[in-house]
Amino acid sequence: MDSINILTFSTLYPNTIQPNHGIFVENRLRHLVASGRVRSVVVAPVPYFPSSSPLFGRWSQLCQVPRHETRHGLTIHHPRYPVIPKVGTSLAPALLALGSLASIRHVQRNGFDFDLIDAHYAYPDGVAAIWLGRLLSKPVVVTARGTDVNLIPRLRIPRKLIQHALQRASAIVAVSEALKQAIIDLDFRPERVTVLRNGVDLGKFFPQDREKIRRELGLDRPTLISVGHLIERKGHDVVIGALRELPDHVLLIVGEGPQRARLQSLVTSLGLGSRVSFLGAISHDEMARYYSAADALVLASSREGWPNVLLESMACGTPVVASNVWGNPEIVKLADSGRLMNERTSKAAAQAIRSLFGNLPQRAATRRYAERFSWDETSRGQVDVFSRILKRSRGL
Repeated sequence: MDSINILTFSTLYPNTIQPNHGIFVENRLRHLVASGRVRSVVVAPVPYFPSSSPLFGRWSQLCQVPRHETRHGLTIHHPRYPVIPKVGTSLAPALLALGSLASIRHVQRNGFDFDLIDAHYAYPDGVAAIWLGRLLSKPVVVTARGTDVNLIPRLRIPRKLIQHALQRASAIVAVSEALKQAIIDLDFRPERVTVLRNGVDLGKFFPQDREKIRRELGLDRPTLISVGHLIERKGHDVVIGALRELPDHVLLIVGEGPQRARLQSLVTSLGLGSRVSFLGAISHDEMARYYSAADALVLASSREGWPNVLLESMACGTPVVASNVWGNPEIVKLADSGRLMNERTSKAAAQAIRSLFGNLPQRAATRRYAERFSWDETSRGQVDVFSRILKRSRGL
Protein backbone atom coordinates (compact mmCIF):
# COMPACT_ATOMS: atom_id res chain seq x y z
CA MET A 1 0.00 0.00 0.00
CA ASP A 2 1.23 3.49 -0.85
CA SER A 3 2.11 5.84 1.99
CA ILE A 4 -0.70 7.96 3.37
CA ASN A 5 0.04 11.66 3.20
CA ILE A 6 -1.30 13.66 6.13
CA LEU A 7 -1.24 17.30 7.12
CA THR A 8 -0.68 17.43 10.88
CA PHE A 9 -2.46 20.51 12.22
CA SER A 10 -2.10 21.71 15.80
CA THR A 11 -1.17 24.74 17.87
CA LEU A 12 0.24 22.20 20.33
CA TYR A 13 3.56 21.43 18.68
CA PRO A 14 7.16 22.08 19.75
CA ASN A 15 9.31 24.72 18.11
CA THR A 16 12.83 26.09 18.48
CA ILE A 17 11.77 28.57 21.15
CA GLN A 18 9.30 26.25 22.96
CA PRO A 19 10.92 22.80 22.64
CA ASN A 20 8.60 21.11 25.17
CA HIS A 21 5.35 22.67 23.94
CA GLY A 22 2.98 19.90 22.84
CA ILE A 23 5.81 17.37 22.82
CA PHE A 24 3.23 14.56 23.04
CA VAL A 25 1.86 15.46 19.58
CA GLU A 26 5.33 15.42 18.07
CA ASN A 27 6.20 12.11 19.75
CA ARG A 28 3.10 10.39 18.38
CA LEU A 29 3.78 11.74 14.90
CA ARG A 30 7.45 10.75 14.93
CA HIS A 31 6.62 7.16 15.74
CA LEU A 32 3.83 7.10 13.17
CA VAL A 33 6.14 8.35 10.41
CA ALA A 34 8.84 5.89 11.53
CA SER A 35 6.41 3.08 10.75
CA GLY A 36 6.93 3.84 7.04
CA ARG A 37 3.19 3.89 6.40
CA VAL A 38 2.64 7.65 6.68
CA ARG A 39 4.28 10.84 5.45
CA SER A 40 3.49 14.19 7.05
CA VAL A 41 4.00 17.90 6.82
CA VAL A 42 3.18 19.88 9.97
CA VAL A 43 1.31 23.17 10.16
CA ALA A 44 1.66 24.39 13.74
CA PRO A 45 0.22 27.92 14.00
CA VAL A 46 1.64 30.35 16.55
CA PRO A 47 -0.21 33.36 18.05
CA TYR A 48 0.82 36.65 16.49
CA PHE A 49 2.57 39.12 18.76
CA PRO A 50 4.06 42.40 17.53
CA SER A 51 7.05 42.85 19.83
CA SER A 52 10.07 40.82 20.84
CA SER A 53 10.78 43.07 23.82
CA PRO A 54 11.47 41.04 26.99
CA LEU A 55 9.13 43.43 28.79
CA PHE A 56 6.26 41.33 27.45
CA GLY A 57 7.51 38.08 29.00
CA ARG A 58 6.50 34.82 27.34
CA TRP A 59 4.44 36.63 24.70
CA SER A 60 7.58 38.24 23.26
CA GLN A 61 9.06 34.78 22.66
CA LEU A 62 6.41 34.12 20.02
CA CYS A 63 8.12 36.63 17.71
CA GLN A 64 11.22 34.45 17.75
CA VAL A 65 9.50 31.28 16.53
CA PRO A 66 10.71 30.66 12.95
CA ARG A 67 8.19 30.66 10.13
CA HIS A 68 9.57 27.34 8.91
CA GLU A 69 11.79 24.74 10.52
CA THR A 70 12.74 21.07 10.44
CA ARG A 71 12.56 18.86 13.51
CA HIS A 72 13.45 15.16 13.45
CA GLY A 73 13.22 15.17 9.67
CA LEU A 74 9.73 16.68 9.61
CA THR A 75 8.96 19.95 7.84
CA ILE A 76 7.07 22.34 10.08
CA HIS A 77 5.34 25.60 9.17
CA HIS A 78 4.41 28.16 11.81
CA PRO A 79 1.88 30.62 10.35
CA ARG A 80 0.69 33.41 12.63
CA TYR A 81 -2.89 33.95 13.73
CA PRO A 82 -4.36 36.73 15.88
CA VAL A 83 -5.33 36.04 19.47
CA ILE A 84 -7.60 38.33 21.45
CA PRO A 85 -6.92 37.75 25.16
CA LYS A 86 -9.86 36.98 27.48
CA VAL A 87 -12.64 38.00 25.05
CA GLY A 88 -11.56 36.11 21.93
CA THR A 89 -12.33 32.51 22.93
CA SER A 90 -15.36 32.18 20.66
CA LEU A 91 -13.50 33.76 17.72
CA ALA A 92 -10.40 31.60 18.08
CA PRO A 93 -11.30 28.86 15.54
CA ALA A 94 -12.12 31.37 12.79
CA LEU A 95 -8.96 33.39 13.43
CA LEU A 96 -6.90 30.19 13.49
CA ALA A 97 -8.37 28.94 10.20
CA LEU A 98 -7.89 32.28 8.45
CA GLY A 99 -4.32 32.58 9.68
CA SER A 100 -3.43 29.07 8.52
CA LEU A 101 -5.07 28.79 5.09
CA ALA A 102 -2.31 30.49 3.08
CA SER A 103 0.34 28.31 4.69
CA ILE A 104 -1.59 25.14 3.89
CA ARG A 105 -2.08 26.19 0.28
CA HIS A 106 1.68 26.85 0.14
CA VAL A 107 2.27 23.25 1.26
CA GLN A 108 0.06 22.01 -1.58
CA ARG A 109 1.68 24.22 -4.20
CA ASN A 110 5.07 22.88 -3.19
CA GLY A 111 4.09 19.33 -4.07
CA PHE A 112 2.63 17.82 -0.90
CA ASP A 113 -0.98 17.10 -1.81
CA PHE A 114 -2.04 15.51 1.45
CA ASP A 115 -4.84 12.96 1.69
CA LEU A 116 -6.33 14.17 4.97
CA ILE A 117 -5.92 16.60 7.85
CA ASP A 118 -4.94 15.12 11.22
CA ALA A 119 -5.90 17.73 13.84
CA HIS A 120 -4.91 17.60 17.49
CA TYR A 121 -7.00 19.24 20.23
CA ALA A 122 -10.69 19.73 19.54
CA TYR A 123 -10.84 23.45 20.29
CA PRO A 124 -9.92 25.64 18.59
CA ASP A 125 -7.70 23.40 16.44
CA GLY A 126 -10.26 20.74 15.56
CA VAL A 127 -12.98 23.27 14.76
CA ALA A 128 -10.60 25.25 12.53
CA ALA A 129 -9.45 22.05 10.84
CA ILE A 130 -13.02 21.07 9.95
CA TRP A 131 -13.57 24.43 8.27
CA LEU A 132 -10.24 24.15 6.44
CA GLY A 133 -11.10 20.60 5.38
CA ARG A 134 -14.35 21.79 3.81
CA LEU A 135 -12.55 24.58 1.94
CA LEU A 136 -9.89 22.17 0.67
CA SER A 137 -12.18 19.15 0.16
CA LYS A 138 -10.14 17.00 2.53
CA PRO A 139 -11.36 14.61 5.26
CA VAL A 140 -10.40 15.50 8.83
CA VAL A 141 -9.49 13.41 11.87
CA VAL A 142 -9.78 15.17 15.24
CA THR A 143 -7.92 13.90 18.30
CA ALA A 144 -9.21 15.03 21.70
CA ARG A 145 -6.53 15.26 24.36
CA GLY A 146 -7.97 16.64 27.60
CA THR A 147 -9.41 20.03 28.51
CA ASP A 148 -10.70 20.40 24.95
CA VAL A 149 -13.53 18.00 25.82
CA ASN A 150 -13.57 17.86 29.62
CA LEU A 151 -13.41 21.59 30.40
CA ILE A 152 -13.86 23.92 27.39
CA PRO A 153 -17.34 22.53 26.53
CA ARG A 154 -18.61 24.16 29.73
CA LEU A 155 -18.57 27.39 27.70
CA ARG A 156 -21.76 27.70 25.63
CA ILE A 157 -20.40 28.83 22.24
CA PRO A 158 -17.27 26.66 22.23
CA ARG A 159 -19.45 23.66 23.18
CA LYS A 160 -21.68 24.20 20.15
CA LEU A 161 -18.67 24.67 17.87
CA ILE A 162 -17.01 21.51 19.19
CA GLN A 163 -20.21 19.51 18.68
CA HIS A 164 -20.60 20.91 15.16
CA ALA A 165 -16.98 20.05 14.29
CA LEU A 166 -17.02 16.53 15.70
CA GLN A 167 -20.26 15.78 13.87
CA ARG A 168 -18.46 16.58 10.62
CA ALA A 169 -15.17 14.87 11.39
CA SER A 170 -14.37 11.76 9.39
CA ALA A 171 -13.05 10.18 12.58
CA ILE A 172 -12.83 11.15 16.26
CA VAL A 173 -9.92 9.90 18.35
CA ALA A 174 -9.58 10.08 22.15
CA VAL A 175 -6.36 9.35 24.01
CA SER A 176 -8.15 7.61 26.90
CA GLU A 177 -11.42 5.85 27.70
CA ALA A 178 -12.27 8.68 30.10
CA LEU A 179 -12.03 11.23 27.29
CA LYS A 180 -14.09 8.96 25.04
CA GLN A 181 -16.83 9.13 27.66
CA ALA A 182 -16.53 12.93 27.73
CA ILE A 183 -17.11 12.95 23.96
CA ILE A 184 -20.09 10.59 24.32
CA ASP A 185 -21.48 13.04 26.87
CA LEU A 186 -21.42 15.66 24.10
CA ASP A 187 -24.10 13.53 22.37
CA PHE A 188 -21.94 11.26 20.22
CA ARG A 189 -22.40 7.54 19.72
CA PRO A 190 -19.65 5.38 21.28
CA GLU A 191 -18.86 3.70 17.96
CA ARG A 192 -17.86 7.06 16.48
CA VAL A 193 -14.92 7.41 18.90
CA THR A 194 -11.69 5.42 18.64
CA VAL A 195 -9.35 5.28 21.64
CA LEU A 196 -5.67 5.47 20.71
CA ARG A 197 -3.67 6.01 23.86
CA ASN A 198 -0.31 7.72 23.96
CA GLY A 199 2.75 5.54 24.26
CA VAL A 200 6.19 6.08 25.75
CA ASP A 201 9.54 6.25 23.97
CA LEU A 202 11.30 3.32 25.63
CA GLY A 203 14.57 4.25 23.92
CA LYS A 204 14.60 7.73 25.41
CA PHE A 205 13.15 6.90 28.83
CA PHE A 206 15.03 4.09 30.56
CA PRO A 207 16.69 3.56 33.96
CA GLN A 208 19.98 5.43 34.17
CA ASP A 209 22.81 5.28 36.70
CA ARG A 210 20.65 6.16 39.67
CA GLU A 211 23.30 6.37 42.39
CA LYS A 212 25.64 8.45 40.24
CA ILE A 213 22.88 10.95 39.35
CA ARG A 214 21.73 11.19 42.96
CA ARG A 215 25.29 12.02 44.06
CA GLU A 216 25.50 14.69 41.36
CA LEU A 217 22.20 16.22 42.46
CA GLY A 218 23.05 15.99 46.15
CA LEU A 219 20.12 13.68 46.94
CA ASP A 220 20.48 11.52 50.05
CA ARG A 221 16.86 11.30 51.26
CA PRO A 222 13.66 9.73 49.85
CA THR A 223 12.96 11.86 46.80
CA LEU A 224 9.68 12.82 45.15
CA ILE A 225 9.38 14.59 41.81
CA SER A 226 6.43 16.63 40.51
CA VAL A 227 6.53 17.48 36.80
CA GLY A 228 4.37 19.86 34.78
CA HIS A 229 3.50 23.47 34.05
CA LEU A 230 3.23 25.55 37.21
CA ILE A 231 -0.50 26.09 36.86
CA GLU A 232 -3.33 25.39 39.29
CA ARG A 233 -4.74 22.23 37.71
CA LYS A 234 -1.37 20.41 37.88
CA GLY A 235 -1.67 20.32 41.67
CA HIS A 236 1.92 21.09 42.68
CA ASP A 237 0.47 22.77 45.78
CA VAL A 238 -1.15 19.48 46.78
CA VAL A 239 2.22 17.72 46.60
CA ILE A 240 3.95 20.50 48.54
CA GLY A 241 1.30 20.23 51.24
CA ALA A 242 1.86 16.48 51.49
CA LEU A 243 5.46 17.07 52.61
CA ARG A 244 4.19 18.32 55.97
CA GLU A 245 3.27 14.71 56.77
CA LEU A 246 6.41 13.24 55.19
CA PRO A 247 9.29 14.69 57.24
CA ASP A 248 11.95 12.44 55.69
CA HIS A 249 11.17 13.28 52.06
CA VAL A 250 12.40 15.95 49.66
CA LEU A 251 10.62 17.23 46.56
CA LEU A 252 11.90 18.26 43.13
CA ILE A 253 9.52 20.40 41.07
CA VAL A 254 10.16 20.51 37.32
CA GLY A 255 8.38 23.11 35.20
CA GLU A 256 7.72 26.80 34.76
CA GLY A 257 4.52 28.80 34.79
CA PRO A 258 2.51 31.65 36.27
CA GLN A 259 2.12 30.02 39.69
CA ARG A 260 5.82 29.79 40.49
CA ALA A 261 5.87 32.76 42.89
CA ARG A 262 2.74 31.54 44.68
CA LEU A 263 4.15 28.04 45.05
CA GLN A 264 7.44 29.38 46.36
CA SER A 265 5.53 31.46 48.90
CA LEU A 266 3.61 28.36 49.96
CA VAL A 267 6.87 26.46 50.48
CA THR A 268 8.20 29.31 52.63
CA SER A 269 5.01 29.64 54.67
CA LEU A 270 5.04 25.90 55.45
CA GLY A 271 8.71 25.99 56.47
CA LEU A 272 9.71 23.56 53.72
CA GLY A 273 12.39 25.66 52.03
CA SER A 274 15.16 23.16 52.70
CA ARG A 275 13.15 20.25 51.28
CA VAL A 276 11.69 21.64 48.04
CA SER A 277 13.74 22.50 44.95
CA PHE A 278 12.32 24.35 41.94
CA LEU A 279 14.34 23.14 38.95
CA GLY A 280 12.56 25.20 36.29
CA ALA A 281 11.92 23.91 32.77
CA ILE A 282 14.06 20.94 31.78
CA SER A 283 14.52 19.62 28.25
CA HIS A 284 12.43 16.57 27.43
CA ASP A 285 15.64 14.82 26.41
CA GLU A 286 17.08 15.37 29.90
CA MET A 287 14.08 14.22 31.92
CA ALA A 288 15.10 10.55 32.12
CA ARG A 289 17.96 11.62 34.37
CA TYR A 290 15.62 13.21 36.90
CA TYR A 291 13.02 10.44 36.77
CA SER A 292 15.81 7.92 37.42
CA ALA A 293 17.07 9.89 40.43
CA ALA A 294 13.67 10.08 42.13
CA ASP A 295 12.01 7.40 44.24
CA ALA A 296 8.51 8.32 43.06
CA LEU A 297 6.74 10.75 40.75
CA VAL A 298 3.67 12.45 42.21
CA LEU A 299 1.01 13.82 39.85
CA ALA A 300 -1.88 15.57 41.63
CA SER A 301 -3.69 17.02 38.62
CA SER A 302 -7.39 17.84 38.67
CA ARG A 303 -7.77 16.92 34.98
CA GLU A 304 -5.67 14.80 32.63
CA GLY A 305 -6.35 13.19 29.28
CA TRP A 306 -3.44 10.74 29.18
CA PRO A 307 -0.51 12.15 31.19
CA ASN A 308 2.73 11.13 29.52
CA VAL A 309 4.80 11.89 32.62
CA LEU A 310 3.39 8.80 34.35
CA LEU A 311 4.66 6.41 31.69
CA GLU A 312 7.93 8.30 31.26
CA SER A 313 8.65 7.92 34.97
CA MET A 314 7.71 4.23 34.98
CA ALA A 315 9.88 3.59 31.93
CA CYS A 316 12.81 4.91 34.01
CA GLY A 317 11.93 2.43 36.76
CA THR A 318 10.30 5.03 39.02
CA PRO A 319 6.77 4.26 40.31
CA VAL A 320 4.12 6.94 40.61
CA VAL A 321 1.42 8.34 42.86
CA ALA A 322 -1.44 9.95 40.91
CA SER A 323 -4.80 11.56 41.51
CA ASN A 324 -7.70 9.27 40.68
CA VAL A 325 -9.04 11.39 37.80
CA TRP A 326 -9.72 11.01 34.07
CA GLY A 327 -7.02 8.97 32.31
CA ASN A 328 -4.79 8.35 35.35
CA PRO A 329 -6.53 5.11 36.49
CA GLU A 330 -6.08 3.70 32.98
CA ILE A 331 -2.32 3.97 33.44
CA VAL A 332 -1.81 3.20 37.15
CA LYS A 333 -3.41 -0.23 37.32
CA LEU A 334 -1.03 -2.57 39.16
CA ALA A 335 1.13 -2.30 42.27
CA ASP A 336 4.27 -2.31 40.14
CA SER A 337 3.13 0.97 38.54
CA GLY A 338 2.36 2.85 41.78
CA ARG A 339 -0.67 4.09 43.70
CA LEU A 340 -3.76 6.22 43.14
CA MET A 341 -4.85 8.78 45.73
CA ASN A 342 -8.21 8.22 47.43
CA GLU A 343 -8.97 11.90 46.94
CA ARG A 344 -7.14 14.91 45.60
CA THR A 345 -5.87 16.39 48.86
CA SER A 346 -2.46 16.76 50.47
CA LYS A 347 -3.49 14.34 53.21
CA ALA A 348 -4.55 11.68 50.69
CA ALA A 349 -1.39 12.24 48.66
CA ALA A 350 0.73 11.69 51.78
CA GLN A 351 -1.21 8.50 52.58
CA ALA A 352 -0.67 7.15 49.06
CA ILE A 353 3.02 8.03 49.17
CA ARG A 354 3.45 6.26 52.51
CA SER A 355 1.63 3.22 51.12
CA LEU A 356 3.92 3.14 48.10
CA PHE A 357 7.11 3.56 50.15
CA GLY A 358 5.91 0.86 52.52
CA ASN A 359 6.20 -1.65 49.68
CA LEU A 360 8.20 -0.09 46.85
CA PRO A 361 8.20 -2.25 43.72
CA GLN A 362 11.46 -3.36 42.19
CA ARG A 363 12.51 -0.74 39.66
CA ALA A 364 12.93 -3.44 37.02
CA ALA A 365 9.31 -4.48 37.57
CA THR A 366 8.12 -0.89 37.09
CA ARG A 367 10.11 -0.68 33.86
CA ARG A 368 8.55 -3.95 32.62
CA TYR A 369 5.10 -2.53 33.32
CA ALA A 370 5.87 0.54 31.18
CA GLU A 371 7.09 -1.65 28.32
CA ARG A 372 3.47 -2.62 27.68
CA PHE A 373 2.88 0.92 26.41
CA SER A 374 5.11 1.20 23.35
CA TRP A 375 3.96 3.37 20.45
CA ASP A 376 3.60 0.46 18.00
CA GLU A 377 -0.03 -0.34 18.81
CA THR A 378 -1.01 3.35 18.58
CA SER A 379 0.70 3.77 15.21
CA ARG A 380 -1.10 0.71 13.84
CA GLY A 381 -4.40 2.10 15.09
CA GLN A 382 -3.78 5.44 13.39
CA VAL A 383 -2.97 3.80 10.08
CA ASP A 384 -6.16 1.72 10.34
CA VAL A 385 -8.26 4.87 10.98
CA PHE A 386 -6.66 6.76 8.09
CA SER A 387 -7.02 3.81 5.72
CA ARG A 388 -10.73 3.39 6.47
CA ILE A 389 -11.35 7.09 5.86
CA LEU A 390 -9.53 7.09 2.52
CA LYS A 391 -11.33 3.95 1.34
CA ARG A 392 -14.66 5.61 2.08
CA SER A 393 -13.70 8.89 0.42
CA ARG A 394 -12.49 7.04 -2.69
CA GLY A 395 -15.55 4.81 -2.84
CA LEU A 396 -13.53 1.61 -2.38
